Amino acid sequence: MLTLPPRVRALGTRVDALTLREATEIVVSWVVEPSNTCRYVVTPNLDHAVLLAERVDFREAYDGAALVLADGTPLLWAARLNGAKLPQRVAGSDLGPAVLADLPAGTPVFLLGGAEEASRLAAAQITARWPQVKVCGRSSPAPGFEQDAEVCREICRQIRESGAKLLIVGLGAPKQELWVHRHRAELPGMTVLCLGATIDFIAGTKRRAPPWMQATGLEWLHRAGSEPRRLAARYMRDAVKLPGLLWRDRVERARG
Repeated sequence: MLTLPPRVRALGTRVDALTLREATEIVVSWVVEPSNTCRYVVTPNLDHAVLLAERVDFREAYDGAALVLADGTPLLWAARLNGAKLPQRVAGSDLGPAVLADLPAGTPVFLLGGAEEASRLAAAQITARWPQVKVCGRSSPAPGFEQDAEVCREICRQIRESGAKLLIVGLGAPKQELWVHRHRAELPGMTVLCLGATIDFIAGTKRRAPPWMQATGLEWLHRAGSEPRRLAARYMRDAVKLPGLLWRDRVERARG
């Protein structure tokens, strides 16, 4: 398995300096040779960085992550300003399909999140595109489920009893990271990908930006245009917060 390089400071968090290929190899190796603990992957973008500066519980969830991968282009810019380098943007919506493509035959995968129709379509798409993968279960819990301890216990039981080795969680941030961190002890040996809208992207119920927008750091603009009511205000807030995050990085770098 690839040895992890030192993490790089970017927008107030520490990020693993890996390419998509390297991250995929690591995740697949965890699935093939699971440990006794739950290992989960988070993919920060600018919005995550803003939340990390404001919420202790979110920082604790990030501290417990086995891999922290730069989903947002601003993290690559911030790392460069800190005198370091992240080799590539590793979007969660790229990581999920890359891992599914490389899993060995018969690997059981569980989907948590997305609306019921999106979850059903995603399961069908996974079976069609990556036939060596077995979707062994899925759950689309109702909004607010994370506040119900009994419901959460039941979901964890379903995941364990399904025999899943890989859990793909699409609950959105910060809910998915907080939920996985809180319930990691109930998911022993599980490899977990916290991937936001990836279930919807695989299902085809949401569309990613064109490749040229992804490559130029403009995917956020496509998302905002696709869901203006939900995302426009958030992106404006994040843009206002960005200079403060960069200044904080500079201060921390000066302190050593």
